[in-house]
Amino acid sequence: MKVLLFGEFNRAHWNIKKGLEKLGHTAIVAGTCDGFKKVEVDIEFKNRYNSYILRKVRYALMKLFKIDLHAISIKKQIRSHQTELSGYDVIQFINEAPFDFYRKDQLDIFKWLSQWNNNVYLLSAGLDYPSVKYAHDKKFRYSVLSAYFDGKGSAWDFSPALSYLSNEHKVLHDYIFKTINGVIANDLDYHIPLQGWTKYLGMIPHAINTDELHYQPQKIDDKIVIFHGINNRNYYKKGNDFFEAALDIVNKTHANKIEIITVRSLPYKDYLKAYHKAHILLDQVYAYDQGFNALEAMARGIVVFTGAEKEWLDYYGLMEDTIAINALPNANAIAEKLIWLIDNPDKIKTISKNARAFVEKEHHYITLASKYVETWNAN
Repeated sequence: MKVLLFGEFNRAHWNIKKGLEKLGHTAIVAGTCDGFKKVEVDIEFKNRYNSYILRKVRYALMKLFKIDLHAISIKKQIRSHQTELSGYDVIQFINEAPFDFYRKDQLDIFKWLSQWNNNVYLLSAGLDYPSVKYAHDKKFRYSVLSAYFDGKGSAWDFSPALSYLSNEHKVLHDYIFKTINGVIANDLDYHIPLQGWTKYLGMIPHAINTDELHYQPQKIDDKIVIFHGINNRNYYKKGNDFFEAALDIVNKTHANKIEIITVRSLPYKDYLKAYHKAHILLDQVYAYDQGFNALEAMARGIVVFTGAEKEWLDYYGLMEDTIAINALPNANAIAEKLIWLIDNPDKIKTISKNARAFVEKEHHYITLASKYVETWNAN
């Protein structure tokens, strides 16, 4: 089977590609390198309007004439790669709108790629119309829009998420859902909103390449290292304000027992290096399941504060606080869990082992690549 995986967030498609190759299939990933994260792709579409001056020119033309030089550039790059992007048995898009420009231009790209290839699938691996609509209607107990409803941040902070509710995006969404063979979610935050949607084919969890992620048993000889990685654009959306408040609480009583490392908006490879000595990683608050970064850290044996809600426990048949720590939107609750771990370092060692075993069992990239093949062949 020949597979084109179009678009990339973190390494979601890259790991599926690697799993498919292990199974004897041919697969390539085409897309941007996910902004500052600089992740790997086979065919890269470059943002040539990312410098300060060219961004100013781009936005001025958008405002005055509704012309986006970035969209024109990306579309030209895609057309130049038409031969390399054509003739695949399956094309899977990572998102309804994988680029940061007008939806009408993204619709053109979707139409081209759908025409150049055979069976068309969508991966719900990030915000899209179903998940944002579900969150906006307040059907979640809390969501990526909770901070928006609470008046935190600016309209600009939440504009990427809210853009999925625009009339322009709804046109794109409707066309995509009429065209695709089906849509697959890769975690519960996207699986839950898609329940009952026609063409929803179910969840295939994040694929993690555990062959490349070496587990290191936790050694606690001195201080417990707590790592907090912040993406500045997503500060409130990820609940980083709760983590910072919780760390302030813990620091008042346990400063002599902990070391806190905080980094901001690092490229993917630098991010991995920054947390290599951490015992605990603070990932995100407004989630029900683990995202990609959390799972990679768990595979390395780090105790992660992330989405680990009841829905996740029930789905996988787990007990609370045995694999990951559920990070609630409550600084005191997060601080209590941190103090519990600091005062009971053996718990860190136990959860570390459990986390690695969980990722190997439920998120192994080759096993999940085979599930994609099964799903594509059945639909």
